[in-house]
Amino acid sequence: MKTPVKATLITVAVVVAMILAAVIYVLVNERSTPSPGGEGEPASVVRPNSHVLDDGGEGAVTVVEFLDFECEACGAFYPIVEDIREKFAGEITYVVRYFPLPGHTNSTNAALAAEAAAGQDRFEDMYHRLFETQAEWGESQESRADLFRGFAEELGLDMAAYDAAIADPETLARVEMDLNEGQALGVSSTPTFFVDGEPLELQQWDDLEEAITQALSTGP
Repeated sequence: MKTPVKATLITVAVVVAMILAAVIYVLVNERSTPSPGGEGEPASVVRPNSHVLDDGGEGAVTVVEFLDFECEACGAFYPIVEDIREKFAGEITYVVRYFPLPGHTNSTNAALAAEAAAGQDRFEDMYHRLFETQAEWGESQESRADLFRGFAEELGLDMAAYDAAIADPETLARVEMDLNEGQALGVSSTPTFFVDGEPLELQQWDDLEEAITQALSTGP
């Protein structure tokens, strides 16, 4: 066999092998990584069971925040978010989703507390309490679940129902659903915001407000 022909056949064989390897890789990953929203269902920025702090109704700009209650950056954004919610009341739908970071000892505990409170329609109250007290428990290297339980007592929650929710594996599964879906959407840090389904790259403190203003000006 002539050398040029032989080299061409080798090149073709290598290309075919690479294509097959790529196809196998995709198929394996599709099978091993479950869809966050269910089998065959694509990732979604908002779910029917997502926690809505403000519902602006039809035509409102939808803002979604993936957050970690222990994250210092989320804590720093908390007052900014509250100002935005007040400023754009009736114009935006504000949605919160969990994204507990693995480096934070109590991020999942805090999310569980919020989800347990949500079972009693008190999500927003716990949301505020966790951020307002973040300096007291954030960065702790030991579980502060008892402190969060104390918050539930202060809020007047049914403690038997709260304890049952904390112990229920479905509560953790609900938190992990947000986490897994966030990862599928490309979320890797907190806070991460989506405005009308589009991820927002934060560079300055007023980027979120500007993105909302822009979305309102362009309309649906």
